[in-house]
Amino acid sequence: MTIRIISIGKTNIRYIKDGVDEYVNRLKHYTKLSWEELPDVKKIDRNNPALLMEKEGEAFLSRIDSNETVYLLDDGGKEMTSVQFSQWINQHQIYDQSNLVLIVGGAYGFSENLVARSKGKISLSKLTFNHQMVRLILAEQLYRAFTIIKGEPYHHA
Repeated sequence: MTIRIISIGKTNIRYIKDGVDEYVNRLKHYTKLSWEELPDVKKIDRNNPALLMEKEGEAFLSRIDSNETVYLLDDGGKEMTSVQFSQWINQHQIYDQSNLVLIVGGAYGFSENLVARSKGKISLSKLTFNHQMVRLILAEQLYRAFTIIKGEPYHHA
């Protein structure tokens, strides 16, 4: 199984990029991981969120294979503790042979087509984070999940 993270737009804040790179590098010891940043949708009226979501959804859908399991990161998604998240990751590794795709969308959310294609939504917090910060939090939580799965001391319960 490979964990694929697909996000929209470039990470342009240096400390976030450095943090994401650090955790992605650490994760190489635990799992196959790829992180793809799709370019921002261009030539769309930013005052038309529905059209922007639709175009972003098309971009995401073009990058997903039919046999992959897709979850959307969304503040309205299922909330989990770090231990529950690690159990969720572990269950996926054991019982689902397909790649796990986690999608970090744009500021307005996800198109109906992308929601329909996904298996569900996951929330990293009840708090709202900008899409740059979500990347770093997701990378750290994935690393934390694998250290929990392996019984390593990174996570202090």
